[in-house]
Amino acid sequence: MFATMSTARGLHYEYSEYLAALQMSELKLEFCDGVIYAMAGGTRAHAQLAAATIVALHRVLPKTCRVATSDLKVRIDASDLSTFPDVSVVCGEPTTAIIDANAITNPTVLVEVTSKGTEDYDRGDKLSHYKQLAALKVVLFVSHRTRSITRVQRTPSGWDEREFRAGEVVTLDVPPVSFPVDELYEGITLDPA
Repeated sequence: MFATMSTARGLHYEYSEYLAALQMSELKLEFCDGVIYAMAGGTRAHAQLAAATIVALHRVLPKTCRVATSDLKVRIDASDLSTFPDVSVVCGEPTTAIIDANAITNPTVLVEVTSKGTEDYDRGDKLSHYKQLAALKVVLFVSHRTRSITRVQRTPSGWDEREFRAGEVVTLDVPPVSFPVDELYEGITLDPA
């Protein structure tokens, strides 16, 4: 999944140390509860799917929403996680973290393109972190193996999960947008299962 910055057991970093390490690092680093993790690089399919998702969302989002690449850091104060989702959408004015001016705290939509090494973490622990963001309405998981997109959407009664497959149209309630699954995957050779 991720490699930690140090092999020393029980070593915890302050957030300021994480920011300093991030500034010097050529890698993206994730911070969770005092531990710094180096994020793994992706495959060609992963990069292309992230880019295709940005294009698809940009086409249909209202003008009050802005889509961003994985260079935008998201901070979840409630669980002490700072991470770089593959795609982020903020509708309205962005709110930055008190302890990190380069991290937003109010994404409306987050997207993770799955990969063999991180899929379980993304759909499990990371999703649990994301659900603690009050402004978050939707998390999309774009599969690297099959033409399918899983939508985890906040509803008045909790979180609802639905998978959209080839030939179907992904729909989001907030923001109210839709796009075809096939449009996202067009021309992309997927990773082997």
